[in-house]
Amino acid sequence: MSTLILVVDDEPDVEPLFRQQFRRDLRAERFAMAFAPSGYDALRMIGETRDTSLILILSDINMPGMSGLDLLPQAKALRPDVPVIMITAYGDAETCARALEKGAEALLTKPIDFAALRDKIETRLGISA
Repeated sequence: MSTLILVVDDEPDVEPLFRQQFRRDLRAERFAMAFAPSGYDALRMIGETRDTSLILILSDINMPGMSGLDLLPQAKALRPDVPVIMITAYGDAETCARALEKGAEALLTKPIDFAALRDKIETRLGISA
Protein backbone atom coordinates (compact mmCIF):
# COMPACT_ATOMS: atom_id res chain seq x y z
CA MET A 1 0.00 0.00 0.00
CA SER A 2 1.43 3.36 -1.00
CA THR A 3 0.94 6.70 0.71
CA LEU A 4 -0.65 9.28 -1.58
CA ILE A 5 -1.20 13.04 -1.65
CA LEU A 6 -3.69 14.34 -4.20
CA VAL A 7 -3.18 17.84 -5.62
CA VAL A 8 -6.13 19.38 -7.47
CA ASP A 9 -5.40 22.44 -9.62
CA ASP A 10 -6.20 23.42 -13.19
CA GLU A 11 -2.93 25.34 -13.67
CA PRO A 12 -0.42 23.27 -15.70
CA ASP A 13 2.62 24.61 -13.81
CA VAL A 14 1.43 23.22 -10.46
CA GLU A 15 2.55 19.63 -11.04
CA PRO A 16 6.19 20.44 -11.93
CA LEU A 17 6.34 22.94 -9.05
CA PHE A 18 5.16 20.37 -6.48
CA ARG A 19 7.36 17.62 -7.96
CA GLN A 20 10.36 19.95 -7.66
CA GLN A 21 9.55 21.01 -4.08
CA PHE A 22 9.08 17.41 -2.91
CA ARG A 23 11.57 15.67 -5.23
CA ARG A 24 13.59 14.10 -2.40
CA ASP A 25 10.47 12.71 -0.72
CA LEU A 26 9.16 11.36 -4.02
CA ARG A 27 12.52 9.86 -4.95
CA ALA A 28 12.79 8.23 -1.50
CA GLU A 29 9.20 6.95 -1.94
CA ARG A 30 8.09 8.50 1.36
CA PHE A 31 4.86 9.30 -0.45
CA ALA A 32 3.50 9.63 -3.97
CA MET A 33 1.68 12.59 -5.47
CA ALA A 34 -1.19 12.44 -7.92
CA PHE A 35 -2.48 15.44 -9.80
CA ALA A 36 -6.02 16.16 -10.94
CA PRO A 37 -6.71 19.09 -13.30
CA SER A 38 -10.34 19.44 -12.19
CA GLY A 39 -12.73 18.72 -9.35
CA TYR A 40 -14.42 16.06 -11.47
CA ASP A 41 -11.12 14.26 -12.08
CA ALA A 42 -10.31 14.56 -8.37
CA LEU A 43 -13.59 12.87 -7.36
CA ARG A 44 -12.88 10.01 -9.76
CA MET A 45 -9.36 9.62 -8.38
CA ILE A 46 -10.56 9.79 -4.76
CA GLY A 47 -13.03 7.01 -5.54
CA GLU A 48 -10.17 4.91 -6.93
CA THR A 49 -7.95 5.21 -3.83
CA ARG A 50 -9.16 2.06 -2.12
CA ASP A 51 -5.75 0.39 -2.43
CA THR A 52 -3.73 3.40 -1.36
CA SER A 53 -3.38 5.34 1.82
CA LEU A 54 -4.66 8.77 0.76
CA ILE A 55 -3.35 11.05 3.51
CA LEU A 56 -4.06 14.54 2.18
CA ILE A 57 -5.96 16.41 -0.50
CA LEU A 58 -4.70 19.83 -1.57
CA SER A 59 -7.17 21.73 -3.74
CA ASP A 60 -7.18 25.08 -5.45
CA ILE A 61 -10.40 26.99 -4.85
CA ASN A 62 -10.77 28.81 -8.17
CA MET A 63 -11.11 26.28 -10.98
CA PRO A 64 -13.42 26.18 -13.99
CA GLY A 65 -16.37 23.81 -13.80
CA MET A 66 -16.31 22.56 -10.23
CA SER A 67 -14.65 24.95 -7.80
CA GLY A 68 -12.60 23.71 -4.88
CA LEU A 69 -15.40 24.81 -2.53
CA ASP A 70 -17.83 22.62 -4.52
CA LEU A 71 -15.36 19.73 -4.48
CA LEU A 72 -14.70 19.94 -0.75
CA PRO A 73 -17.95 18.47 0.68
CA GLN A 74 -18.03 15.75 -1.99
CA ALA A 75 -14.43 14.76 -1.28
CA LYS A 76 -15.17 14.68 2.46
CA ALA A 77 -18.26 12.51 1.80
CA LEU A 78 -16.11 9.99 -0.12
CA ARG A 79 -13.17 10.06 2.30
CA PRO A 80 -14.13 11.66 5.64
CA ASP A 81 -10.83 10.42 7.09
CA VAL A 82 -8.70 12.51 4.72
CA PRO A 83 -8.01 16.17 5.51
CA VAL A 84 -8.44 18.71 2.74
CA ILE A 85 -6.33 21.85 2.59
CA MET A 86 -7.60 24.55 0.27
CA ILE A 87 -5.22 26.72 -1.75
CA THR A 88 -6.13 30.15 -3.05
CA ALA A 89 -4.63 33.31 -4.41
CA TYR A 90 -7.37 35.18 -2.56
CA GLY A 91 -6.97 34.54 1.16
CA ASP A 92 -9.74 36.85 2.31
CA ALA A 93 -11.62 36.17 5.54
CA GLU A 94 -14.88 35.25 3.76
CA THR A 95 -13.20 32.63 1.54
CA CYS A 96 -11.38 31.17 4.54
CA ALA A 97 -14.59 31.00 6.58
CA ARG A 98 -16.47 29.30 3.72
CA ALA A 99 -13.71 26.72 3.28
CA LEU A 100 -13.57 25.92 6.99
CA GLU A 101 -17.39 25.70 7.19
CA LYS A 102 -17.36 23.14 4.38
CA GLY A 103 -14.78 20.98 6.18
CA ALA A 104 -11.35 22.21 5.11
CA GLU A 105 -8.58 21.64 7.62
CA ALA A 106 -6.72 24.77 6.56
CA LEU A 107 -6.36 27.39 3.86
CA LEU A 108 -3.02 28.19 2.23
CA THR A 109 -2.51 31.29 0.12
CA LYS A 110 -0.43 31.52 -3.03
CA PRO A 111 2.46 31.71 -3.30
CA ILE A 112 2.46 28.56 -1.23
CA ASP A 113 4.63 28.42 1.87
CA PHE A 114 6.15 25.01 1.15
CA ALA A 115 7.81 24.83 4.58
CA ALA A 116 4.40 25.12 6.26
CA LEU A 117 2.96 22.58 3.82
CA ARG A 118 5.84 20.20 4.51
CA ASP A 119 5.05 20.44 8.25
CA LYS A 120 1.43 19.45 7.56
CA ILE A 121 2.56 16.51 5.43
CA GLU A 122 5.04 15.37 8.09
CA THR A 123 2.22 15.46 10.66
CA ARG A 124 0.05 13.28 8.39
CA LEU A 125 2.95 10.87 7.93
CA GLY A 126 3.25 10.65 11.72
CA ILE A 127 6.67 12.26 11.84
CA SER A 128 7.43 15.17 14.12
CA ALA A 129 8.78 18.08 12.14
